[in-house]
Amino acid sequence: MANCLVAQSGGPTAVINASLAGVIRANQLNALYDKVYGGINGVEGVLEGKLYDLTDLPGAEIELLKQTPSSALGTCRYKLKRGNDADFERLSEVMEAHNIDTMFYIGGNDSMDTVDALSEWAANRGSHLRFIGIPKTVDNDLVPVDHCPGFPSAAKLACQITHATRLDYDAYTRPEVFVLETMGRDAGWLAASCCTTGDVDLLVLPEVDFDKEAFLTQVQKKMDESGECYIVVSEGAHYANGSYISAGESANDGFAHAVLGGAAQTLKSMIVDAGIAPRGVVQDLSRAARSSNFCQSLVDVTEAYELGLSAHMRSADPQFTGMVVGVRRGEAPDGGYNAEYFAGRASEFANYVRTFPAEWILPDYQGITEEALAYFRPLIAGEPKLLYANGMPATITPFNRR
Repeated sequence: MANCLVAQSGGPTAVINASLAGVIRANQLNALYDKVYGGINGVEGVLEGKLYDLTDLPGAEIELLKQTPSSALGTCRYKLKRGNDADFERLSEVMEAHNIDTMFYIGGNDSMDTVDALSEWAANRGSHLRFIGIPKTVDNDLVPVDHCPGFPSAAKLACQITHATRLDYDAYTRPEVFVLETMGRDAGWLAASCCTTGDVDLLVLPEVDFDKEAFLTQVQKKMDESGECYIVVSEGAHYANGSYISAGESANDGFAHAVLGGAAQTLKSMIVDAGIAPRGVVQDLSRAARSSNFCQSLVDVTEAYELGLSAHMRSADPQFTGMVVGVRRGEAPDGGYNAEYFAGRASEFANYVRTFPAEWILPDYQGITEEALAYFRPLIAGEPKLLYANGMPATITPFNRR
């Protein structure tokens, strides 16, 4: 038998390692491959031949791996570009040198494009090498899935922070606004999920061009009515001309994406400068939403793990390449939520952005519809039973640090 390779790319999530654990455990139960190698720091490390043998990882470590945040193999933001044959040839050399015929790549939109590009390159050269994608992203902006692993846990954390900080905000009598900022470059799924708590007064999403005067009018109205205004904004909120309302957009993250951050601070300053409130409080979830393993959604960690199992199981078919596994929303016998797993071409997942549905957005920054709330609620349900050490959720030592 040949060997397989698993690597992680892009921004981590609270459950990205559960998918990795699924691949490892699946091969221990059904050894389709002699060895399971982990690529250190994504495709960038693989190109340098940095691999770690995960084949016989003990069961106890696999359980801890599922609840360990960040990317246990290390990650990267290195994009393999079509036409750059040197990288493709080098990757092929590394795989051939270790008798690897299948690579599982866990990542977001750009990573699924990498899966598509690699499989296309291999097909054009008659290569036997296979490439399979396992999706993840806290932004929830991949198609054609119902949702992406990583998003439900990020949404659960966002909702808990929203509710807790709203209670803190309501404890004061002084007039001020509260602005919470979430991740979400092109899609406002994470920001919108905060409305599930019922605590959000105004919601600013990338899907609706920002109108400063209309927004300030709504803030003034809320302040006049109750003396309070709790606002949630997605980092990617922008004006009609496409410019972000946030600062820090000059640099890029390695995938030619502007580095965002500061939308909440901008809104706070805008409100204070307009004389609507004398002061404001800013809370930026930033990386906390993607690394808070103590706030995993049971639905999320279960689905992330089972997608790893699914990818491995489907790879038993020698024709299974250039594919990505995903989750569709089904219905349980009792009428409740049920996950259904499927696989589709990587080209269907890559280079598309699934925005928050316009029909789910209420006008004048007033939040989201009941249909949207019904979409979010089952995803954040349940909590896994975590293993603790010294009062904190136990984690493994990351493989890229060993």
